[in-house]
Amino acid sequence: MSETRTRKSAVKTKAAQVGKPATAAVKAVKKGGTKVARADRQVTHASARFRDRPAMKLFATLIEAGDQPPLIVASAGTLLVGLLTRRGDLMRGGVRMLASHLLATGAKLAIKHQFDRTRPSEALAHGHRFEKGDRGGHEEKSFPSGHTAGAVAVARAAAHEIDGSAIPATIATVAIAAGQAPTGNHYLSDIVAGAAIGWAAEAVVGTAFDWFDDKLAPAVATSQPD
Repeated sequence: MSETRTRKSAVKTKAAQVGKPATAAVKAVKKGGTKVARADRQVTHASARFRDRPAMKLFATLIEAGDQPPLIVASAGTLLVGLLTRRGDLMRGGVRMLASHLLATGAKLAIKHQFDRTRPSEALAHGHRFEKGDRGGHEEKSFPSGHTAGAVAVARAAAHEIDGSAIPATIATVAIAAGQAPTGNHYLSDIVAGAAIGWAAEAVVGTAFDWFDDKLAPAVATSQPD
């Protein structure tokens, strides 16, 4: 009983920590006079100047695979294929991917509603703004990177459950995250914060899966008739 409470407590503790990495990043980046904050803006702005080139526009289209609808389709599709083929790793993987993505998306949205930050593409034309509030539209919601958060969460979930998925999932996630700055969508700090959110969200779901495996799965198995 005490072990079950401990496991549940671990899930709650990790859930409470999902947004902490992003909050820490906000405090660091908002100090606009620091060298790190200036470098964040300068490097991102320099890379985003090439965003209108044909190759970069094509890249921007490809990395939309990290948007919410494609990730949900990929997660649900993995689950469906697992059900049709009776592959346990795909079924578990699909559920874990979907749960991790939904938790990462919820955390990302909660943080986005707390801050306004101009996207790099907009900042190059009209200046950069990063402050607490929820007054801006899409072009003022750069922080954190939702594409990165979702991609990291889904990739980690797949890698934990599906045989042979770790390397391709990691490559796709790195490409999605790496493309956010040069396409003018996000600052480097937005990407780091998004990755931290995705990692934390999947860790919460993973802890819940471990608890299920340790406690509920054996109980269900023993209750089945011979």
